[in-house]
Amino acid sequence: MEEQRAILEQLKQTLQMLTVESSKNDGSANEQNEKKNIEDSECILEREYEDIAQEFIDFIYNNPTTYHVVSFFGKLLDKNGFQYLSEKSDWSDSIGEKGGKFYTTRNGTNLSAFILGKNWKAEKGVGVIGSHVDALTVKLKPVSFKDPSEGYGRIAVAPYGGTLNELWLDRDLGIGGRVLYKKKGSNVIKSTLIDSTPYPICKIPSLAPHFGKPAEGPFDKEDQTVPVIGFPTSHGKDKEIPTDDEKKSPLYGKHCLHLLRYIAKLAGVKVSELIQTDLDLFDVQKGTIGGIRKHFIFAPRLDDRLCSFAAMIALISYAKNVNTDDSDLFSTVTLYDNEEIGSLTRQGAKGGLLESVVQRSSSAFSKEPVDLHTVWANSIILSADVNHLLNPNFSEVYLKNHSPVPNVGITLSLDPNGHMATDVVGTALVEELARRNGDKVQYFQIKNNSRSGGTIGPSLASQTGARTIDLGIAQLSMHSIRATTGSMDVALGVKFFDGFFRNWRSVYDEFGEF
Repeated sequence: MEEQRAILEQLKQTLQMLTVESSKNDGSANEQNEKKNIEDSECILEREYEDIAQEFIDFIYNNPTTYHVVSFFGKLLDKNGFQYLSEKSDWSDSIGEKGGKFYTTRNGTNLSAFILGKNWKAEKGVGVIGSHVDALTVKLKPVSFKDPSEGYGRIAVAPYGGTLNELWLDRDLGIGGRVLYKKKGSNVIKSTLIDSTPYPICKIPSLAPHFGKPAEGPFDKEDQTVPVIGFPTSHGKDKEIPTDDEKKSPLYGKHCLHLLRYIAKLAGVKVSELIQTDLDLFDVQKGTIGGIRKHFIFAPRLDDRLCSFAAMIALISYAKNVNTDDSDLFSTVTLYDNEEIGSLTRQGAKGGLLESVVQRSSSAFSKEPVDLHTVWANSIILSADVNHLLNPNFSEVYLKNHSPVPNVGITLSLDPNGHMATDVVGTALVEELARRNGDKVQYFQIKNNSRSGGTIGPSLASQTGARTIDLGIAQLSMHSIRATTGSMDVALGVKFFDGFFRNWRSVYDEFGEF
């Protein structure tokens, strides 16, 4: 990402040089050459945005569950010089008085990465980007076995958030998530991640419209949106005859034996070694760049792998240019689970990982007690969550002048009734950050006769007392199984977040006692 940003900057400088040089000469030929150079440079810039968009599409495809996303980011942080800190260990020796680059995780679905400069003190506060990595999905029930219905094999699932609706019908659904196992002869329970991509194991079939009203919905989520996994026969390879060893698994009898064998195969263990699972069903179709001029990304699980990806890439990009021995800043990206179901879990925004990281790292870093009230009073939190692009087919439901469009820039989320944490100072601060970084800012606010969604922003603001600003990358079709964002918007998000880490402290200082 840093190399791509360097290319973008170099192209801009080259374009400026060409403009200056051509202004020294006369003649239409020079004017034509200048125009061609500008057009060529713009085409190259478009290709760079497209490359970053494709990186994001690959990331979404290769990491279909929250466990996979957090694991991916952990490996990326390792590769880029961040040191892992276990929540169960003391951090004093690792952080010491020099600070550094670190990260920690909770439950495999909640992550906080941070950069702590050697010269940091409480009055410098913390620059935070918080986002959520969970996405709407379908969960395998603890006991997913269902008696065959008219010969069809089915599995029992539960909606996570607003799923198992008509948007989930007739999609190719894979399975993946966390598997706990214990190898034979061992007393240690281990964990591994599985993912059936690109293979779909099931589908929720719709009812053909020929059947009239029963096909119209809404559908009963317990009985009418049940995934079908097969049509087993009573002979040959379809016969479910468990071995004595397989019967020893705690999961035996709770799930279809064919499913257990498939899960065990993906995990690289035996059925008898399976202890427990936390598995999702998800759309296996890969995202793509689309639109007649490649203006869009069409992909699953944008909410909110989109802002979390941009924020984490920005932190890593920023970290490459930070010498912690000379820095007086404390910067972090904290990614949460369970936002889609209220955040009230240990790995959700109300579980306090951000507050724990700041308290523990500042205590390990400083010889003297650190006043956390002072820290938070001097801090800024960006609550980065996707918001709504203008849908041209339903423009009447959007508030005029508060309807973002694709490929322009970050969008501020505003709500006078407190569903968003953004206030007037936060709005002014983001606009100044954008001005310094050469970015554009859009607004989103609902009409008075509409209902606002929620974010982690109000939770983080009320738990810390830090000024919190809700903003994000806008998308179409939020909470659909597949959604849309601008093909330039991933790169624009990375650029804005990188600029936030570089400039937030100096910008906030301009606001004095606000």
